[in-house]
Amino acid sequence: MSNGTSVTGYENVRRDRTGQAEAFDAIGDRYDEAFPYKDGQLAAGEWLTGALPPGSRVLDLGCGTGLPTARQLTEAGMRVVGVDLSAGMVRLAGQYVPGAAFHQLDIADLRPGGPQDLGRFDAVTAFFSLLMLGRAEIPLALGTIRHLLVPGGLFALSMVEADVDDFAIPFLHSTIRVSGYLRDELHQVVEAAGFEIIGESSYTYAPATSDVPPEEQIFLHCRRGD
Repeated sequence: MSNGTSVTGYENVRRDRTGQAEAFDAIGDRYDEAFPYKDGQLAAGEWLTGALPPGSRVLDLGCGTGLPTARQLTEAGMRVVGVDLSAGMVRLAGQYVPGAAFHQLDIADLRPGGPQDLGRFDAVTAFFSLLMLGRAEIPLALGTIRHLLVPGGLFALSMVEADVDDFAIPFLHSTIRVSGYLRDELHQVVEAAGFEIIGESSYTYAPATSDVPPEEQIFLHCRRGD
């Protein structure tokens, strides 16, 4: 990596996924019902489909139900691979987007030297998936994403702007733990991981459910640096 940060430091990070996958298994289709408006996610998908030729390989990290991103990219002619920690989400994604390939995996499984190698990709999307990690792990996950990309590969990232680390919140009658950054710090973390930020947008979003407060969503369009 350009800044010398190791992506093999997972052994020094406590990766506690307790309850995270189970929460999304329980949520299932209710996730798409609670978050029906995904303008930022769709716009980021349009950026990728406009920048990449058909047949490009795209990895959707934290693919959820496959809607809308895996379906959007598959319909645009991309070869999509989706991964998610939740077996329930992977099952739904396979039903909704049969033209893509889905795997129940942890992002840490894809690290250099890790137990799974899915090859290299022309682009990676991570829409609200890295916020499920603790702050200590997010730079390592970004390093893994850089490793998965071909030189000059594209990366679409979204996070919720919040100054929190492994913070428990109620979420669709379950509990999940989330992390986030304020905008300037998010830029610093992404750039330190070896990415060039080439575009940005943000959306104030109020989910269609009473137990999730309004949030500021940040979408970054990035390119892998040399």
